[in-house]
Amino acid sequence: MAVRQKAMATLPKLIRAMRNESPKHHNLVLPSLRRAFSLYDQINLIDNVPEDQLRFQEFDETSFTVNGVKYDGSLLSVGNLLMSWSPRSFSEITTDSLSIFQTVRPIPELLIIGCGRYNHPVNPQVRQFVKSIGMKLETLDSRNAASTYNILNEEGRIVAAALLPYGVTS
Repeated sequence: MAVRQKAMATLPKLIRAMRNESPKHHNLVLPSLRRAFSLYDQINLIDNVPEDQLRFQEFDETSFTVNGVKYDGSLLSVGNLLMSWSPRSFSEITTDSLSIFQTVRPIPELLIIGCGRYNHPVNPQVRQFVKSIGMKLETLDSRNAASTYNILNEEGRIVAAALLPYGVTS
């Protein structure tokens, strides 16, 4: 019992000693990223894409604007390569129209098909063909397909996009 009373008596002294020994903090304010970069700079960080990196910027009924250049018709993009693509309607997207992916290396991890104005399900043969190459497949309307491609490409991922113009409805 005497030991317990002695311990209880020394506890307040121990707490006071610890408080006196703790380092004094002078209200240090660390700069935040918001203060380090203006809002304009933050937006420019997103818009500053290397010149050799493809970026879909605009689209209309029959064309796409990529890195400031307007391209008419369907486009096929792999990584940072852009080429004209033959399908003019969704029904023309076949294993033959996607056969270039049998030779492309490295194999993109994802193929994004832009179906035009509306999203359509891909026929099972095309889906199986894409899977057999080693890619995943995503179908979207062309506007969202181009945006998704931009985001993934900017992240440095190896992606491909096969895009019909936005005016295509079937």
